[in-house]
Amino acid sequence: MTNSFPRSDVTSNPAGSRRPRIVVAGSINMDLVARMNRLPRPGETVSGESFLTVPGGKGANQAVAASRLGADVVFIGRVGDDAFGASLRQLLVAAGVDTSHVSITQGCCSGVAVIGVDANGANAITVIPGANGRLTETDIESCAEMIATADAVVLQLETPIDTVAAAIHIARRHHVITILDPAPAPAGPLPPLLMSVDIISPNQTEAEAITGIPVVDLASATEAARAMQRNGARQVVLKLGELGALVLMQDGTIHQIPAIPATVVDTTAAGDAFTAALAVAICEGHSLEVAARWGTCAGTIACTRFGAQPSMPTRIDVERFGAEHGLRFTL
Repeated sequence: MTNSFPRSDVTSNPAGSRRPRIVVAGSINMDLVARMNRLPRPGETVSGESFLTVPGGKGANQAVAASRLGADVVFIGRVGDDAFGASLRQLLVAAGVDTSHVSITQGCCSGVAVIGVDANGANAITVIPGANGRLTETDIESCAEMIATADAVVLQLETPIDTVAAAIHIARRHHVITILDPAPAPAGPLPPLLMSVDIISPNQTEAEAITGIPVVDLASATEAARAMQRNGARQVVLKLGELGALVLMQDGTIHQIPAIPATVVDTTAAGDAFTAALAVAICEGHSLEVAARWGTCAGTIACTRFGAQPSMPTRIDVERFGAEHGLRFTL
């Protein structure tokens, strides 16, 4: 059956009525992670402490997180015909994600991210798109019926812009909630269709790239959020790191969500955990403010763990962590 909620309403199912149906279309990478005391400056060589291969990619991270948080998740993406591709598909299946729409691209490598992580958990990332760059509008259109029956579609920008736009177009046509995590953000404004989502959720760097407004405090974050809303986004959830998050509702109301103190191990994919938790909570009928608080809990937990997909928390993790910090809500 198709969803009946209007596009302007970003709460859908009554909480707990059933598992949300979420489609994630996006990237899947193998992360090649080097840990070191500090990140090198341009032209500098530093000695690393360890090296790991870890499953990642913003789309796959969000799919895994949404599944662990209680959603039924279908992933639309592409891998190469290499050993990484086979492994990445298997790991998604193990996390409970439906991979029937993850295609194998012949003669192409899988996506790879080369990640340096310093002693404070800060990271520097270089992404080689590989098969992610071959995800096409046709791939999305072949999943139109599945998108039409979803509660939400979650998207990022590690696949071609036209592909992302195709998913938004189909979702809007069927009144399905659209959530865009605009990373990596291109320099300059996003195309109008990409801005016309129900929820856009950038971090500070991405918000500045999209709006041209440096986001350094709550005042500038508010200015950037309002600029994104003027440019088409229904609602904005701006991830602010140590400042927490800022929520701009459709009616112009602002909510500031405080950060939760934690010992940072690795910030890789913390934003993906946030976005996935936000999507699950919205689909379960919670307000955007409550969803952002749940996202803050999920993102904070991810920061305390190493790696991308391995750091994605479960529903029990988030509910316990929230309760420990005075956030006594049950999704």
